[in-house]
Amino acid sequence: MRLEGKTAIIIGAGQSPGEGIGNGRATAIRFAQEGARILAVDRDIDSAQETAELVKKEGAECLTFEADVTDEAMLADAISFADKKWGRIDILDNNVGVSVGGGDQPLLELTEETFDRIGAINLRGTIMACKHVIPIMRKQNSGAIINISSMAAWVDFPLVTYKTTKAGMIAFTQQLALDNAAYGIRANSILPGLMNTPMAVDTRVRDTGKSREEIVAMRDAKVPLRRKMGTAWDVANAALFLASDEAQFITGIALPVDGGALARKG
Repeated sequence: MRLEGKTAIIIGAGQSPGEGIGNGRATAIRFAQEGARILAVDRDIDSAQETAELVKKEGAECLTFEADVTDEAMLADAISFADKKWGRIDILDNNVGVSVGGGDQPLLELTEETFDRIGAINLRGTIMACKHVIPIMRKQNSGAIINISSMAAWVDFPLVTYKTTKAGMIAFTQQLALDNAAYGIRANSILPGLMNTPMAVDTRVRDTGKSREEIVAMRDAKVPLRRKMGTAWDVANAALFLASDEAQFITGIALPVDGGALARKG
């Protein structure tokens, strides 16, 4: 019960269509298993509700809130709702991002419209959510923020907007940590590597026309550890550690969860 009595907001608690479980949903379940109350925020309220039903099976309280991360007012409303309902916000987990599914492209094919749309989803939404939760956490003199970046920020990845926004996520999180350390607020980012999630795999199945088995095999072959991708549970467990008091002296880090990919890159 490492999060007993704590309130957590998970933005992106639903998931993309496809097999298996996504990072946001897995994180909501793991936080609930460790005692947290959850506000599951997603633009797809039906998907958020599916997450809430799974969380409730763990015996935890979970409410849902519909919000599009490209709309600052909706994010502000979600955070205000949690604060009024529970009187505090201990954890904010920003878990929204699009790449292939958002139409991202290499530089020479990239359009302004695509860059602006993906940038608003991947980076601006996280920044705006933090903007509205920080005053609450400062008043408490405590809080943990986890921002989901990507190993794409550090390795060869030709899709410009995803790589750029996920690199920006790391830089923003480091500054957020420094600006709020005196208030007892910790901010860290997680960099998932190749993951077997609906967003990562099934989106590519739809985009390429290849079978899921082909996509999984190609991605598995690139992973040093056991030649097998990670899962959303690996990201969720990393988020759980960073959200817990066990990580009370850890802030400003970018934690790879990548099966050894970074070690191979050097």
